[in-house]
Amino acid sequence: MAAPQKHVVAYTIPHWGHARPLVHLCARLVKLRSINLTLLTSTAFHPRIVTELSRSFDLGEEAYAKRIRVISINEVAFMRTEEGDKAFEEAWKTIYQEQELVCTQTGTRYPPLPQPQAIILDSTAVDPYNSVRSVSGNSVKIYTWHPGLTYVLFRLFGPEKLGGKGNIRIKAEEIARQTGRSFKDVVTELVFTPEVGKVVCIPGMLPMYEHEYFPQDFGSEFAEEVATNVFSRIYETLETTDGAILFTPESYEPEAVAAFRRWFAETGRPAYASGPLLPSASKEAANETEKKLSKESPEIQDFLDVTLKTDGKKSLLYISFGSVFWPAKTPEKLWAFLDVVMELNIPFILSHASPFAIITDEVREKVKAYGKGILSAWTPQQLILDHPATGWFVAHGGHNGVTEAISAGVPQILWPFATDQPLNAVHIAHQLQIGYELIEVRTGHGLKPIYRNGRKPVGTLDAVKAEAREVLGKAFGEDGAKKREKLQAVREAMNKEWDDGGSARKDILAFLDSL
Repeated sequence: MAAPQKHVVAYTIPHWGHARPLVHLCARLVKLRSINLTLLTSTAFHPRIVTELSRSFDLGEEAYAKRIRVISINEVAFMRTEEGDKAFEEAWKTIYQEQELVCTQTGTRYPPLPQPQAIILDSTAVDPYNSVRSVSGNSVKIYTWHPGLTYVLFRLFGPEKLGGKGNIRIKAEEIARQTGRSFKDVVTELVFTPEVGKVVCIPGMLPMYEHEYFPQDFGSEFAEEVATNVFSRIYETLETTDGAILFTPESYEPEAVAAFRRWFAETGRPAYASGPLLPSASKEAANETEKKLSKESPEIQDFLDVTLKTDGKKSLLYISFGSVFWPAKTPEKLWAFLDVVMELNIPFILSHASPFAIITDEVREKVKAYGKGILSAWTPQQLILDHPATGWFVAHGGHNGVTEAISAGVPQILWPFATDQPLNAVHIAHQLQIGYELIEVRTGHGLKPIYRNGRKPVGTLDAVKAEAREVLGKAFGEDGAKKREKLQAVREAMNKEWDDGGSARKDILAFLDSL
């Protein structure tokens, strides 16, 4: 068999919510067409990505797997650094010049491949975008990878005609010039400080006050860095990239995907919807491999099996805010919520993977005494969601968790923080009516009125507990059963996206055939 001549490069920032779906997209690409693929990542993420990638290949598919090279190029720990961007530029020069590339994690020396036809770049990788253009001009197509909900892309990075903020960099520079304020201060305000009373309308989404996009006081630890060096510049890359690959199932947000396609079509550029991006190996094999990512997997597996026997199907509550988010400013709200979970005698698993998570000794002792809960630093999430004991998922509403839960048929109770999470919460709880949104857990701007109903959260611990009792009572009762039943239609449509004739499969085949 002749060696593949086409070559695609993909680059993910070291953020698991961005990286994980891109890993499975890469696996889909090499299975659909005979191509070579180079996946560039950071040293810390390299082992996890290699393990995650293996979840998309069954026995007998080794030839496909060998077409993907996972290569670490830097030591970046989170989002971006100047050193990381420089490392990417050097790696890109090496790839484009068809030279040997060395993995910083393993020391493996990879022989040259032909110049790539395309690179898939995380939408937040703005300096790498400029590096590709600087080194290779327009000879390599750049496709922006949006690893979240399409709805929020309009608001954060889209044109004003779609409810977006337009070119934030240009606006910030002009305000800074007129007022004498620093660009950093102005752009941080434009990105993270909502305009009082402003109503945002984007395609397919309920109108919302701008402050509803910030339901939690979270993120100040890296707000200036993200606003100044990343968010302020994404609009310009979106306007000039050769195309876009959206990590979303078209059936989940069809109006948003259609609006995005129309936006890009105005300048003759394609947009492809690729979700859901879950492991494409058999479920049993994928879940077994996932256990390797958590040292607590054996304990969790045993706990799930015991819970199934003692409490029955759909009895367990799984709680996770992903690998970054956590109610760091008001952890007492989480502990109040957990008190109600234990008061109601609900078995639970709480993941605390965020670097901002702190579990006190008091909480650990309380959970230990309760005897029906597990606190885990990293959980095998899909294994948990697929287990018949799991009934509901309390989550932040990140797009990975949302698609994983829907695909598994597990309804969600959402506690959103930022970015696409508030919109996923509204979409799930109010537009699709397949879950619930927690309101009293909000802080900061989130305590202001809600546009759709005028409700103003109280935000006290007593209010949190009262809402927890109400929502959990509904979830594990008749109302929750109705939402679970309604969820099945959404699940069925989503899980068909990669079947023959499905939207995701057709879109990604069109992408590959355009190279």
